[in-house]
Amino acid sequence: MNVVSVSESFFMSFRTSDFDYPLPEHLIAVRPSEQRERARMMVLYRKEARWEHRFFCEFESFLKSGDLVVLNDTRVIPARVFSDDGKLELLLLESMGALSWRCLVKPGKKLRAGASIVAGGATGIVCEVYPDGDRRIEFDKPLDLGAVGRLPLPPYFEREADQLDEERYQTVYAKCDGSVAAPTAGLHFTNELLSRIPHGFLTLHVGAGTFRPVQTEILEEHPMHSERYELPVATAGLVNAASRVIAVGTTSARVLESCAALRGGVNADIGRTELFIRPPYEFRVVDSLLTNFHLPKSTLLMLVSALAGRDFVMSAYEEAVREGYRFYSYGDCMLIL
Repeated sequence: MNVVSVSESFFMSFRTSDFDYPLPEHLIAVRPSEQRERARMMVLYRKEARWEHRFFCEFESFLKSGDLVVLNDTRVIPARVFSDDGKLELLLLESMGALSWRCLVKPGKKLRAGASIVAGGATGIVCEVYPDGDRRIEFDKPLDLGAVGRLPLPPYFEREADQLDEERYQTVYAKCDGSVAAPTAGLHFTNELLSRIPHGFLTLHVGAGTFRPVQTEILEEHPMHSERYELPVATAGLVNAASRVIAVGTTSARVLESCAALRGGVNADIGRTELFIRPPYEFRVVDSLLTNFHLPKSTLLMLVSALAGRDFVMSAYEEAVREGYRFYSYGDCMLIL
């Protein structure tokens, strides 16, 4: 049973500023650790309202008989593309057909509706400008992302991707192309660990919205980004048979909760989710969560707070800063039990 503190009753309403916190810049991890499994792991015990400091290599010791670990097997694509003249940059958010992409554009003022861009010898025309500023660009031939695309690192890295990123900014089990960001809680896993634990896979293609802080002070006014997902029949069966479901990452949690059945368990499904999990929220499928440390005022931090309680989570984040944990995509992790 999920525990919520008395001060955070179902009727409490939070504002975006309630999820802000100060973070020293030197705690932002812009390079991966030497070994995936050697990240630190802060373990939060919700019932006892306490935490302890461990390492991810101990993750297996927290599993019990009947548990299922659910992971997101999406793969980051080389979605960062520059025009042949170097003046325009695209972030390919989602394929909309063999020749069409939904994109973020920099600088946007140079690519209004009807404007053209040449990238990798392919000519694209802006067919539509969406209300959020994204563009739909139709090319005259397929983009060769292997030749012209670059790995899109999080903007707070403030650096270009290198050869190490090509390996470490992917999970070892990534197989379904489609994300512009890694499901970072999964970056800690090795094939050796996976071979020893009960697990299943689902897919959610992570969009750029994962890095966008909530801009509205009233949470209900935030337009949640939409992302594609698939929960296979085999994984749904494993979830429904499990005594406890441990979601790896907020992406896995969102898919499981989006596919929650009316009478418990989940239904296999392929679709899109705009589910905004924030306090107060009653989880129907996810019992525990492994997650990294998230940006202030982000929807990801709000999801974590919905599971463990806002006051408890924010206190734990203060402790993590005091203890020098590494934050964000290449950082340390938190296991919520």
